[in-house]
Amino acid sequence: MPFLPGFLGYNLLVMDIKELTRKMNELVRHHGWYEPDSPKQQTARNLAISLCLEASEVLEHFQWSEETSDPEGLRGELADVALYLLQISSVSGIDLEQAILEKIRQNWDRHWPDEGGAA
Repeated sequence: MPFLPGFLGYNLLVMDIKELTRKMNELVRHHGWYEPDSPKQQTARNLAISLCLEASEVLEHFQWSEETSDPEGLRGELADVALYLLQISSVSGIDLEQAILEKIRQNWDRHWPDEGGAA
């Protein structure tokens, strides 16, 4: 079956990545993090570090357990990861929506080994 955005449940009536990015940029501006003297400089490097730290906080929810004991906390950490992803793509000039759709197209007919070996 060919790749079709509609096939994956893509709905243009809901908020898309560009709108989420716009709202994220409003938040960053609101806190003054785009200002040259901000202690939280919005560079790709700084944001990538923050993304990894937040992803570790997601992982922490599953330390020693198959299920999280704090679904709301996990929800917040996943939102933090998504916001950093949006911010990195924004400051890097990457259209994340197009990048994701292209990656899905690339992986559509890809097959991964069941055990061991390179993906």
